[in-house]
Amino acid sequence: MKKTAFQNCLDKIYKLGRFGIKLELDTILNILKSLNNPQKNYNLVHVAGTNGKGSTATYIASILQKAGFKTGLYTSPHLVRFNERISINGKQISNDKVVEAYEAVHAVDTGERKATFFEIATAMGFYHFSKENVDWAIIETGMGGRFDATNVINPQVRVITNLSIEHTDYLGSTIQALALEKGGIIKKNTPVVTGVSQPSGLGVIKKLAKEKSADLLIYKKDFSARKNPRQNTYTYKGLNKNFNKLIKPLPGDHQKDNLSLALAACELIFEKLQLIDKKYNFNETLVKEGLSIAKWPGRLEHIQQNPLVIIDGAHNLKAASVLSKYLLSTMEKTRLTLVIGILDDKPYKKMLKSLVPCAQNIIITKAKIDRSLDPSILKEAAQKFTTCPVTIIEDVKEAVIHAINTSNTEDAICIAGSLYVAGEAKEKFDNDLAY
Repeated sequence: MKKTAFQNCLDKIYKLGRFGIKLELDTILNILKSLNNPQKNYNLVHVAGTNGKGSTATYIASILQKAGFKTGLYTSPHLVRFNERISINGKQISNDKVVEAYEAVHAVDTGERKATFFEIATAMGFYHFSKENVDWAIIETGMGGRFDATNVINPQVRVITNLSIEHTDYLGSTIQALALEKGGIIKKNTPVVTGVSQPSGLGVIKKLAKEKSADLLIYKKDFSARKNPRQNTYTYKGLNKNFNKLIKPLPGDHQKDNLSLALAACELIFEKLQLIDKKYNFNETLVKEGLSIAKWPGRLEHIQQNPLVIIDGAHNLKAASVLSKYLLSTMEKTRLTLVIGILDDKPYKKMLKSLVPCAQNIIITKAKIDRSLDPSILKEAAQKFTTCPVTIIEDVKEAVIHAINTSNTEDAICIAGSLYVAGEAKEKFDNDLAY
């Protein structure tokens, strides 16, 4: 069967290599210049960090959307479809618009070095947002900051969520080095909201902010959030605003941190908007309405009931620790099957040590990507942390089916370890729901 223009387009994009990384910005700057700098045609928020970037960006985008702004959201990686990376008012870019954006970007990719996958995708996002005349665009970095392809924008606010050691080949092996890379998004006279907690990392962020004359607002110092006693609601104590009885839309207590960062960023945004027009009032009603439409798939996502199936792309030690805490606090009396696959550049032993004791049954799997760790290595490591059965089923979808077939209705299944494992699992459920 003849491929569609969209399929041919995706083939070309993926041939660029999803993991091609070049530590310079000249290539994307030249591409954007040839496109008449589309990233300069709307207001921007830039979000960097290790974990929580996507959730934080989604909260900000949802609140701005409910405030009446046409709002773009650029995130990565995608779980199932490339289109997930680029959305406007919660709606993913269409296949035809993907083709249009790619052709426009590809036509001006004429430099000495051809753009990487992420540079092309980023330029496509900037182009699409401009073509669709968005008012605001919330831009999530890729893995870095200083040399990240997104770091060519001039936003109203910058957010740095938290720090956890990862991608050491590119970002360094210490918190200080990581902070220097992530903090590379800090620019002159632009306020920065951060959730960085490690003293060594926060020290670097403070130094960079001072050098750039950028106001720095720090979580748990300048703003905070807490869970209300005996309630499933949260109180936000902000820079100038206080909100009570907020319901966070995503599960996991850690989401209060991401929510706080998003609300602090929105406070800064609306302070500037009010200087233009007093109608832009950042209030509790707006926040609650915005949060009610916020969705972030593949992060503690409850995808099915009876048995309960949870998909979480916990792909590094910090995320695995957060997931472990959630499972231990919510699944104490539930038989849990853990379906897990991990990439070869992750601290897999520590991740397994955190997650394996949460479950009574372990299924080791492998995402369809070259960097997936050999399941036999994972099995050997997992058996050191449990006496429960450990089974290898390499195909993710088959592993999920087996987990469901061997679970009772009152049991639970958690699929984790990699965003690519999460994506393949989610694709299975999306396809099931389509029929």
